[in-house]
Amino acid sequence: MMLYISLFVVIFVGGLLLSVVAQIWKKRRSKFHSARSLLVHFFINRFVYLLGARARGRLEKDTKSFPQVQETFLLNILKKNSKTRYGREFKFNEITSRRDFTDVHPITKYDHYKAFVDEIAQGKTNVLTNQDPWMLAVTSGTTGKSCLIPKTRDNSRAFVEYGFSVGLYHTLFNVLPQADNLQKSLKLFHAPQVRYSEGGIPIGPSTLAPSLQLHALSTPRVHLDVPSEPAGLYIHVLFALRDRDLGAILGNFAFWIHGVFVFLEKNWKLMVQDLEKGEINADLEITDGVRTELNKLLKLKPDKQRANELREEFQKGFDGIARRIWPHLAYVHGVMSGSSELYAMQLRERYLKGVALCSTIYGATEGLIGVNLWPLTTESCYLLAPRSMFFEFIPLERTHEQQPKTLFGEELEPGCSYELVVTTLSGLYRYRIGDVVKVVRFHNSCPVVEFQYRQGQLLNMRSEKTTETMMYEALTNVLRGKGEKFNFVDYTCAESILLELIPKKMDFVLETIGQKCKADFDGVKPFYIIFLELSATRDSKENEVLSRKLDHALCEVNPFYLIRRENGGCIDTLKVCLVQPGTFQKFRDFLLKVTPTAVNQLKIPRKLTSKEQLMFFCENSGH
Repeated sequence: MMLYISLFVVIFVGGLLLSVVAQIWKKRRSKFHSARSLLVHFFINRFVYLLGARARGRLEKDTKSFPQVQETFLLNILKKNSKTRYGREFKFNEITSRRDFTDVHPITKYDHYKAFVDEIAQGKTNVLTNQDPWMLAVTSGTTGKSCLIPKTRDNSRAFVEYGFSVGLYHTLFNVLPQADNLQKSLKLFHAPQVRYSEGGIPIGPSTLAPSLQLHALSTPRVHLDVPSEPAGLYIHVLFALRDRDLGAILGNFAFWIHGVFVFLEKNWKLMVQDLEKGEINADLEITDGVRTELNKLLKLKPDKQRANELREEFQKGFDGIARRIWPHLAYVHGVMSGSSELYAMQLRERYLKGVALCSTIYGATEGLIGVNLWPLTTESCYLLAPRSMFFEFIPLERTHEQQPKTLFGEELEPGCSYELVVTTLSGLYRYRIGDVVKVVRFHNSCPVVEFQYRQGQLLNMRSEKTTETMMYEALTNVLRGKGEKFNFVDYTCAESILLELIPKKMDFVLETIGQKCKADFDGVKPFYIIFLELSATRDSKENEVLSRKLDHALCEVNPFYLIRRENGGCIDTLKVCLVQPGTFQKFRDFLLKVTPTAVNQLKIPRKLTSKEQLMFFCENSGH
C-alpha cells in the first residue's frame, strides 16, 4: 500500500513539475535569469494572479454597494481605534454611522496630528491607531510642507491587495496579456536614506527599495549599496541595455522615466563601451567593492554583438528608440497625470512610439486612493478603492472654508471637481489630503475620478483660480499651435507677490521678468510669471510674443482669468521668462538638496512658493 502511495506522490509531483516547466517554456524569458530566479519569478507571478483575481472580484462586488461598504469600512476603523488616545478623545465608541462621524469630527490638516505623531516618534503606543506604525513616511515636500505620516500594516496590506495586485493582475492578464512573461523589468528605484526616531521607528520615504522583487529586475542587487543617484541611474540603464528581452520599464512618475531616456541620450557611448569591454567605466562614482561586483557581472557575458546593435540604433537617433533597442518591451508604467502629463506626452511622441504607457495606481504617502481598470486610455482615471480609505468630497466652491460641508461618493456629479477628504487605516481622520479630482463617471455605484491638481499648486491672486490643468492646456495650445516650432521641455509658474521676497539690491531679477525696477510694488497689478524651458535658447524678444499669446490662451481656458484681465482689470498680462536649456534638470538637483524628498518621490512643482525657488529660476534665465 505504501508503495502505491509513494508512486502516486512521485507521479503527482513529477506531473506538477512538468506542468510548471511547460508553462515556463511557453513564455518569453530573460537570458539573465538563473534557474532559481526564473522559478521565483514564475511562482510570484502566479501568486499575484491568484491574489489579484480574488481582490478584483471583491472590488467589483464592492462597487455595486459603494455607500454601504464605505460606511462599514469606516465604522470598523473607528471600532478598532476606539480605545486609543485619539479615539477616546474624539469618542469613537459613540459614533454609529458615517453621518454621526462627519457631524462630530472636524475636518483636519496635518497640524492637527503633529503632537500625536511626535508621541509616536518618541515610542508611545496606542496613540492614533491600535496597530503600531511600522514606519513614519516622509511626504515629498516638493509641492508643499513635508510631513510625517504613520504607516500601519493594514494600510500597507490594502495598498498591496487592492492596488498593486489588482493593477498588475488586470494589466498583465486582461489588458496586456503579452506582458505576462518571465522577462526582466527596469524598475527605477534608489535606496533611500532611512533614519530612526527617538523611539526607534524608521523615518523615510514611503517608496522603499524593492528588495523582494530583485529576481524580476534587470538591476543587480549591489545597486542597493550605491548612495549616488546619478551613479545609481547609470547602473539601472546599463544593465537594462544589456538585456535585449527587457519586458517593462517601471517608475513612480513619467518624469523619472522621461529622465532615463534623456540620460541615455547623453551617455549611451559610455554605456555601449562598458558592455563591449565587460567593464564599468572608471569615472563612475562608486566604491571599489561595488565596482568589483558590477565588473564580475559584466565580464561573465561581455557582449560585443549587443554593443554593436545598440551603437547602430543610437546613431540613427532617438525617435522611437525604446522599441528599437528593446523589441519585446510590453509596456511602460508610471503616473501620467497632473505634473507628469507633460513628460508622458514627450515620452509618447518621441521615445516610446508604439509602446503602451500606462498608470494603474493612484496613491499617496497616506495610502491607496484608486486603481485604473482602463490603463491604455490616454487620460488616466481611477476607480476609488472602497476598502482602502473612507472618502468625502468638498465641492470646489467651498474649499476656502475651514470646515466645509462634505459630500459622500453617491452624492457627486459627473464632470464636477472636488477636493478629497480621507479617513485612513493609519490614523488620519477626515484629513484634507490636498488633491483635487474630477468625477469622470460611475462604475456601478463607485466614483471613477481623474486627478486634476494639488491645492497648493493653484494660482489664485484675485479669485481667478487658475489650475495646473488650465495652465498646461494654455501652454500646449500656444507651443503646439499651427506654425510654432518650439520643443516644449518644461515649465513652472509663480505669482508676482513672490517678488517682494527678493532683496531690493538684486535689480537684475526684476529686469529678467521685464519689470522696471521699483522700490516696492504698491499700485502694481499682480501677474503670473511663467518660467519656460524650450529645446534651445531663443531671442529674448520672443518673451513678449509668447507672453501675449499665452495670456490670450489662458483667457480662453479660464473664464475667471478672462474677467480679471479684460477692461483694464485687476490682473496684469502674464510674463514669460525663457530659461536656459538644462535648467529644469538643475532644478531637480536643487530640490533634492533643499527638501527632504527622496528621488523616488520627486515632483516638479508647477507653482513656486519660496524666495529660493524664484531666485533659482531668475539666475538661470536666458538673459
